[in-house]
Amino acid sequence: MSVSLTHDCPALLISAPASGQGKTSVTAALARWHTQQGRRVRVFKTGPDFLDPMVLARAAGSPVYQLDLWMCGESDVRLRLHKAAASADLILVEGVMGLFDGDPSSADLAQQLGLPVMAVIDGSAMAQTFGALACGLAAYREGLSFYGVAANRIGSAYHAQLLKESVPSSMHWLGALPRDASLALPERHLGLVAAAELADIDQRLDVLADAWALHASTVLPPPVAFEASATSPVPALLQGQRIAVARDAAFCFLYQANLDLLAQAGASLHFFSPLAGDALPECDAIWLPGGYPELHLETLSKQQNLHTALRAHRDAGKPILAECGGLLFALESLADRDGHEAPMAGLLPGRAAVQPRLAALGLQGVDLPEGTLRGHTFHYAHASIETQPLAHAVNPNKGPGQEAVYRDRRLTASFVHFYFPSNPLAALHLFLP
Repeated sequence: MSVSLTHDCPALLISAPASGQGKTSVTAALARWHTQQGRRVRVFKTGPDFLDPMVLARAAGSPVYQLDLWMCGESDVRLRLHKAAASADLILVEGVMGLFDGDPSSADLAQQLGLPVMAVIDGSAMAQTFGALACGLAAYREGLSFYGVAANRIGSAYHAQLLKESVPSSMHWLGALPRDASLALPERHLGLVAAAELADIDQRLDVLADAWALHASTVLPPPVAFEASATSPVPALLQGQRIAVARDAAFCFLYQANLDLLAQAGASLHFFSPLAGDALPECDAIWLPGGYPELHLETLSKQQNLHTALRAHRDAGKPILAECGGLLFALESLADRDGHEAPMAGLLPGRAAVQPRLAALGLQGVDLPEGTLRGHTFHYAHASIETQPLAHAVNPNKGPGQEAVYRDRRLTASFVHFYFPSNPLAALHLFLP
């Protein structure tokens, strides 16, 4: 069967002058509003973030994938956009930080892929200066396709009109959200509260969409021609393998692309909840992903049967991958930010404590015996682990946070969240004996 070399679809990259301007709220409002209009909306997130995509997936009703030119690679990014454009009526890509911040930045992604940019600007404390800021963003980099603006935290319809009139006619006004505490998405130390933990998430998203509708532009952005990229088939190395994957509020940081890759390689995924007291499923390999074990110390400490089963699995030489929160659970003990300490699974000798200040943040590349994998780190925990690391990650931007990777038999543990498609063969071999 032939594959079309290009698919055209209207698309926007939604960015801002800085973090905290309301990109996620506006992207979620846009996605929900267009979905309510009967359009098929596909949403992506720039960079390695887990939490924003959980909210955006609920808003659009479809999985959200990460797009990062370094972590994912340009081929992977083009592949996902091309596939989405084949069936979508609108593609939205939420940016990361400010438009030009980071390396690679949201602007880099937009320029490389030909995505029109919409800037979300917090207009709460300005009027005509709104237009000056928008013009500065539009003119800062030659060759960037700057399409339009949206205002967040407006005080009234009159305020919105002032902001709209400050924008030159060559720039599209796309809408606004009011300054209203009920529209805010709740946050904690790693970012937004996970969507699955918010019982009223759908009501919140509907309220956002209704608020957006009051000032929304009905004009779709221009279509973008998304090109196909060369891909290699995923080898069926895990055919017949059963992988137990922890998934609940303590272990919720799972890239959909990683789950897809394991399934494409033939693995059968069996999800279980340590918080619910689930027994370890019968399995050939285990994945303990990141999340919030520090928020559930007492419950996790009581899962003695699971602790025993995990240690028996390790002692049998069977594969385990423990990432960030999974690493914290794999240690002998973990303390929360208030100093409360509880025993964990004891797969690795050592203990950890969550601190008030950020401990590590940034992209990571790690050379493992299986091959080089890319990913990222973001945590507030400090760990003292009493064993020699197998390897250390490298931050491509030469920033702090060069994480250690530990290995005990077929257990691999680190603060790094790996992006499996960055090296499918290396990732698959982490789950093989």
